[in-house]
Amino acid sequence: MSYADERQTDVSRLADVDDDALAALLARFGLTLVRVPGGEPIPGSFWGEEEAGLAGDRLYARPDTPLHSILHESGHYICMDPARRSALDTDAGGDYDEENGVCYLQILLADHLPDMDRDRMCADMDAWGYTFRLGSAAAWFAEDAADARAWLQERGVLDRDGAVTWRCRGA
Repeated sequence: MSYADERQTDVSRLADVDDDALAALLARFGLTLVRVPGGEPIPGSFWGEEEAGLAGDRLYARPDTPLHSILHESGHYICMDPARRSALDTDAGGDYDEENGVCYLQILLADHLPDMDRDRMCADMDAWGYTFRLGSAAAWFAEDAADARAWLQERGVLDRDGAVTWRCRGA
């Protein structure tokens, strides 16, 4: 049994959302959504299988790519410094604080897609196996993510009220 077979598969996928709305959301950050045909390898995918891939300013996804993976990898692109962004190919890297910022941001970005919202994103993250100290993504987001929010605000990704600025770090 593969790692993918062991994970919960009842999560939102690219095929489940308005991919034109998703492409428009990503374009606000300078990212281009590249749709990969079903069953084909995903370029730039660090984790392989159906996970989203990054190379430069392109985010690659197939119909079976989980939306949380798409928003998570997009979050890395948005949150990395310009030097890393300019050399991006497959491995987004980042430290613990950036990873938390990325998780927080992917939850916020879900609210900007039709038929998706933060509650569904948190449920998808839980089903996929993201782990948080408080036991769920929603509890972490509501009660334990002040440091992630502050990190995003300090880097200009969120404004002082916690709203998305539609700018990448360092832009």
